[in-house]
Amino acid sequence: MKSTTVLIADDEAEIADLIAFHLEKEGYRCIKASDGQEAIHAVQTNIIDLAILDIMMPKLDGYEVTRLIREHHQLPIIFLSAKVTDLDKIAGLVRGADDYVTKPFNPMELVARANAQLRRYLQLNQSQQVNKVTLEAGGMIIYVEERTVLLYGETVELTPKEFDILYLLASYPKKVYSSENIFKQVWGEAYYGGSNTVGVHIRTLRKKLGEDNHKSKLIKTVWGVGYTFNG
Repeated sequence: MKSTTVLIADDEAEIADLIAFHLEKEGYRCIKASDGQEAIHAVQTNIIDLAILDIMMPKLDGYEVTRLIREHHQLPIIFLSAKVTDLDKIAGLVRGADDYVTKPFNPMELVARANAQLRRYLQLNQSQQVNKVTLEAGGMIIYVEERTVLLYGETVELTPKEFDILYLLASYPKKVYSSENIFKQVWGEAYYGGSNTVGVHIRTLRKKLGEDNHKSKLIKTVWGVGYTFNG
């Protein structure tokens, strides 16, 4: 972990300094950016293992920075925001973040969440190296190592969480996963009843897979139980 680099992008210098102080105590190397353009430049010129992004930043907000990062990188991203409603959190996760922390926050909790995201990210990369290179079903090909998906020869652009959900379901066709099981395995955290995060991701995933245009549904809802891959 000593060589792990974390990008901290926040236009409030005091907050960025506070986060860096606690992460550096854990042995991480920190790079700070005060706006979205600086954040993108840091990703382009450094090997970043984790990004902590304020949503409301000058020049480019956290959503746009995430979109640009996702064009070339799959590193974990944690959003920071003063927006605290469930809808705000779900919107952040759907936009491509792996976690969402509200301000004001406990620095040690943020460090714990950063540790969890990095641990899961490294474990996922290691497990992918020993898994099959591809999965094929229902006109779809999943390239595991590249984390890309082709559907009838066309590339499907997925967020990291959407890919993880699809890969989980496709790895065990016909097995039914509850929302709680999916959340625990994909997010690596305890599931909180009432959260609609998994359902939102499933809906956007289905839309990207163009299921409205195909009679065969790749992701099937088992009412009252969960979801299964129908390829």
